[in-house]
Amino acid sequence: MQQLPGENAPKNRILVKISIVAAIILVLLLPSYKVEQLVVEREARQKEAVDEVSNKWAGAQLLGGPMLVLPYVVNYTTPNGKPAQDRHYAYFLPTKLDMKAIAQPQERHRGIYKVMLYSAQVQMSGQFDIPDLSSLRITADQVLWGEAFVRLHLSDVGGLNDELSLNWNGTRKLVFAPNTSSDPYSSSSLAAPLPLQGPMELAPFSFSGNLQVNGSQQLLFAPLGKTTTVELQSTWPHPSYTGAGLPQQSTITGKGFSATWRSLAHRRNFPQQFRDGDRINSSIYDLSSSAFGVDLFVPVNAYQKTLRSVKYSLLCIVLTFTAFFLIEVVNKRSVHPFQYGLIGLALVLFYALLLSFSEYIGFNFAYALSALATFALIGWFVKGLLQSARLSTLLSAVLVLLYGYVFTILQLQDFALLLGSLGLFLTLAIVMYFSRKINW
Repeated sequence: MQQLPGENAPKNRILVKISIVAAIILVLLLPSYKVEQLVVEREARQKEAVDEVSNKWAGAQLLGGPMLVLPYVVNYTTPNGKPAQDRHYAYFLPTKLDMKAIAQPQERHRGIYKVMLYSAQVQMSGQFDIPDLSSLRITADQVLWGEAFVRLHLSDVGGLNDELSLNWNGTRKLVFAPNTSSDPYSSSSLAAPLPLQGPMELAPFSFSGNLQVNGSQQLLFAPLGKTTTVELQSTWPHPSYTGAGLPQQSTITGKGFSATWRSLAHRRNFPQQFRDGDRINSSIYDLSSSAFGVDLFVPVNAYQKTLRSVKYSLLCIVLTFTAFFLIEVVNKRSVHPFQYGLIGLALVLFYALLLSFSEYIGFNFAYALSALATFALIGWFVKGLLQSARLSTLLSAVLVLLYGYVFTILQLQDFALLLGSLGLFLTLAIVMYFSRKINW
């Protein structure tokens, strides 16, 4: 039987409609990308606000215990036959280091952004063994005894609230000031002079002292002791332990947290005593590499979750258009491509609403409110478009399931791949089932 010229018209219209809808989806990628860039920009603004407040208060703090430093000289002869001398430094770490810290959090605001600050009171005590110069191939005659000093690392010395001093061996009070020596470990540190008469004064040293320091976001401790014990308490209920080791003991309640770390020398990548010329992999020892501590952060970063949700925008647009297209074709209705574009813009604006609301009411409530507004708008539009409350309710139900599914993936990040794969498989099965009714 010969086909009439008009018999293929409905099929051609479907193919043309699919092509146009696909083109609309590609066009909608541009505003979706713009929203994604807006999220990144707002997150950068938040970081600027945090940095601005932190610079006026103090930055993240890394606290290391005291280190005994002995300057010494090495004599040599130049190629011209003239005697010369180089200055070097020998470092000796404490055998035992105990630190007890209490961090009082303070939540400040810069515009709409929250910044977590803290004031910490730290009790520090410990002891040194007798320095073993011979193991470093240094003689007593090389040491500049009168220039010996004690060094203490603090990443942001501007955070000190009071004079920092240590009771040294029960007989001396060491007062610290910014380190002005030229040794490679002098940055971000304080120093107190400890002039010695000679090797006869080398003996086991003990020390103790208190310091009050401001900081923001993070508080870390460097385990400089052969045995280092750190006890930290705070009223902040949302700690995130970070660094080279987790605490051996930790208690977190709604009223705060307490944590205890114990670190031994074999867990560090630097020795108990060394010289400024000693290297590991051609670099000086990184005394902060074994540091541990806590991040005092405001829970739930809305920008990160919003950014992750925007990355699902293409999936949501494609599945929504697919559902709308199937509803249109199966029920023999006709919808103009321009109206597909309006629905797509509503789906993109969902993410702009989500970003705006999340800055004020948190991500979860913002997601629910933005979704409710978007579903209501699309449902109202489709009801007037198709003149059917049933079809409008059906599409709204699809949107609820789709955005509820995405929200679940965002909450269960560890299972995102599994849930995503299962969800896409189920969606494909549903589309395959309903597409059987279409006369292609």
